[in-house]
Amino acid sequence: MEIEVGSILEGKVTGITKFGAFVQLPDNVTGLVHISEIADVYVRDIHQFLKIGDTVKVKVLSLREGKIGLSIKKTMEKERPLRYQRERREGFEEKLNRFLKESEDRQSSLKKSVEKRGRSRSF
Repeated sequence: MEIEVGSILEGKVTGITKFGAFVQLPDNVTGLVHISEIADVYVRDIHQFLKIGDTVKVKVLSLREGKIGLSIKKTMEKERPLRYQRERREGFEEKLNRFLKESEDRQSSLKKSVEKRGRSRSF
């Protein structure tokens, strides 16, 4: 099987370092998933997401000088558009109205606390 940029493969995690995880692909070829390509959230410790022996889906990002760059988070991109569509349902006007209401609530709360502090002080 020939490995090409953009292809999605299944592999096994064979090693974990501070900067990424090594994944063994078909035909005993090994690639690296950089720490930034493991999840959509900030990854401080790879061990919270992967362990040696895990089977993972990876997308081939690059092939250069015999090194294979892989991504786990890019295999989940097909799920993203649905999430973004849900976020887009709320239009600009609705967002603006919600923001204004929250802002007014905060302002009135601040005014009340300032007035309360001003009345409680006696010189």
